[in-house]
Amino acid sequence: MNIRMITAAGLLLALAGCSTTGTALPTIASNPVQDRWEGQSAGRFFASYGPPISDRDEGGNRVYTWRGGYKTVAIGGKKGAKKSKLYLSCKADIVTNQSYVIRSVHILGDQPGTNGSSYCAELLAPAEKAS
Repeated sequence: MNIRMITAAGLLLALAGCSTTGTALPTIASNPVQDRWEGQSAGRFFASYGPPISDRDEGGNRVYTWRGGYKTVAIGGKKGAKKSKLYLSCKADIVTNQSYVIRSVHILGDQPGTNGSSYCAELLAPAEKAS
């Protein structure tokens, strides 16, 4: 009898710990490049940033692998010290539907930008300039 009571009490305690607190799930980090280009013409993207390096069919969609935005920036050092160079670029998969409209943008290669943590975001989804 004691074993049943202990088991039942343990089960009740375990179930009591499973209640929810009502807090919302954490939000997924936004993708500014996705937000900027989803629903836009892939032709407009490629006209602005250069042609893709390859493409493939995938589940009724067309996936274009694009690389571009090549830029060299000088970084570094204290006054009088030699500055080093940083070579920036961006690589992404652009997924389009049959109408050549962008469905998603997946960043494949990125690095810290000159003004933030993502060079691809700086290049492909620049912040709106305040008037």
